[in-house]
Amino acid sequence: MKQLLIFFMAFALVSCENSESEINAFGKKAVQKDQAKKIESYLSQGGKVKARLTAPVMVRVVSQFNVDTPYVEFPKTLHVDFFNDQKIVENKLDALYGKYFESLNKVYLRDSVVVISIKGDTLTCEDLWWDQEKELFYTDKPALLKQPTGAVPAKNGLDASQDFKRINFKEVRNGYQISEGDAFSPGQPASATTDSAAAPQPQ
Repeated sequence: MKQLLIFFMAFALVSCENSESEINAFGKKAVQKDQAKKIESYLSQGGKVKARLTAPVMVRVVSQFNVDTPYVEFPKTLHVDFFNDQKIVENKLDALYGKYFESLNKVYLRDSVVVISIKGDTLTCEDLWWDQEKELFYTDKPALLKQPTGAVPAKNGLDASQDFKRINFKEVRNGYQISEGDAFSPGQPASATTDSAAAPQPQ
């Protein structure tokens, strides 16, 4: 009887091990990854080229059962040039990592995100969403707009038009007189309150 019981337990263990390996193999087959190098892609809207994206590596991930939203990763940096109607670059974006959700038409950017306008303004933040359909940037993380005349620190994020001509700060620090939801045009200096020297400095 003991020998029969030991045999049954050993058989059960072997069966479980085989099942686990089969499940892992099945999971790998369910997710398809395609990799490409030296990517150059153009975004057009209304028959006009709006942006050019370049990246050293691109990985497209698709679930065969459509469980997750298909997405494209840029794990080793990406660069985007944004064009105006005259096909002139009006701002540039760089990030160490990007993730494009195809069905949402949105790009999530993180790690050293930088947007530079032709007017000399530089926006830096921890992460940033780019809504291609609405032509909008937004984040709820701290951000900093650097200008030749100074810097505007946004404590709780911001949203900005894709052409970078309008920015709405959710909240600012360091004594700047910009209330939540106020519009601000890059290239124009923001005014500081009289107690700006005593206000907390950006980290």
